[in-house]
Amino acid sequence: MPYEFSEQGLAVQGAVHQFMREYVYPNEPLYYRQLQDAGPQGSPPVLDKLKSLALQRNLWNLFLPDLRPDQPGTRLSNVDYAPVSEMLGAVSFAAEVLNCAAPDTGNMEILHRYGSETIKRRWLTPMLQGEVRSAFSMTEPDVASSDATNIGLTIDREGDCYVLRGRKWFSSGALSERCKVLLVMGRSDPSAPRHRQHSMIVVPKDATGVSLGVDPSIFGYDEPGGHPEVIYSDVRVPIDHLLGAEGDGFAIAQARLGPGRIHHCMRSIGVAERALELMVVRALERKTFGTSLAHKGMIHDWIAESRIGIDMARQYVLHTAHLVDSVGAKGAATEIAGIKVAIPKMALQVIDRAIQVHGAAGVTQLFPLAHMYASMRTLRIADGPDEVHKVTIARHEILGHHPGFRL
Repeated sequence: MPYEFSEQGLAVQGAVHQFMREYVYPNEPLYYRQLQDAGPQGSPPVLDKLKSLALQRNLWNLFLPDLRPDQPGTRLSNVDYAPVSEMLGAVSFAAEVLNCAAPDTGNMEILHRYGSETIKRRWLTPMLQGEVRSAFSMTEPDVASSDATNIGLTIDREGDCYVLRGRKWFSSGALSERCKVLLVMGRSDPSAPRHRQHSMIVVPKDATGVSLGVDPSIFGYDEPGGHPEVIYSDVRVPIDHLLGAEGDGFAIAQARLGPGRIHHCMRSIGVAERALELMVVRALERKTFGTSLAHKGMIHDWIAESRIGIDMARQYVLHTAHLVDSVGAKGAATEIAGIKVAIPKMALQVIDRAIQVHGAAGVTQLFPLAHMYASMRTLRIADGPDEVHKVTIARHEILGHHPGFRL
């Protein structure tokens, strides 16, 4: 095996597994009952209680490998963190309990690596402590944002401020009362080379000129925090809110999305494992034509194919995590693209089989499978659609045979 878990990693994985069994799973029904009352802007009270328990046990900010010793959390490699992410994926809100939820994870990494000391004090520290949440404002309604160079929101320097004008949407979590800050990507220099035209900047959500528009539902589901449109109308922010230098936006976005895709994929494996468990339990409980579904050959095939698919997917992601730890996200770009395509598709297959075993109940709110399916189907678009990642993979293969090839 080209990778191995560290002693610390194994200890954290065991602690998270125990925490999930003792606290998260037992509180799952209560969370969803409270969520209905809280709505997309609020937060279930049980979430704060669980977060306090996680913080007491130092199960906090586990996603950030180079976290400074003076900040709360335990440093893990991507390989060590991958099984943790898988465990958290089995319950939709578990990642937030450990302060390891997207989009905050990627946003905290960006602020840690590219933010000024002012930005770190004002925003990174309270985010690391779980006091506030954030949103990533990149996708736009008027252009195909899978090509990031299409982005049209403008960031213009005017004296000691930058002024933002434009619209974003699918800024996940921005509707929440806890979301206090937005990381925004926009065009700062249209005359620069294609991948140097954009910059990334930090915008307080309460800044003058920031407003929220339509909040699209996802397959009919209203998610906590929503995915709203964010309108930037002559929003002025100080120049020290810029992340990195002018023109660094595209590179920063790619640095953010690489490790984040590993997290997404490992959480997706956790979803698939949960779906397989539900499938097996249902098959044992339900009878047709005199025997349980677990006696049917077709169900055997579905269970076996699901186990094979999950185990293969896990090894693929762990291999990619090992590469990121060894050579960095840029060196593992092809593998990152590969898992982003393969893992959601695998999870969708497992969930689909589980739904079929559950019959009509599988597509209702009585089981989590329908929501799982909606989330996994969305992931084939989020963080770049499958087709864009396949271009990355295909180009790598072609260049191996024709180094001078250009698209």
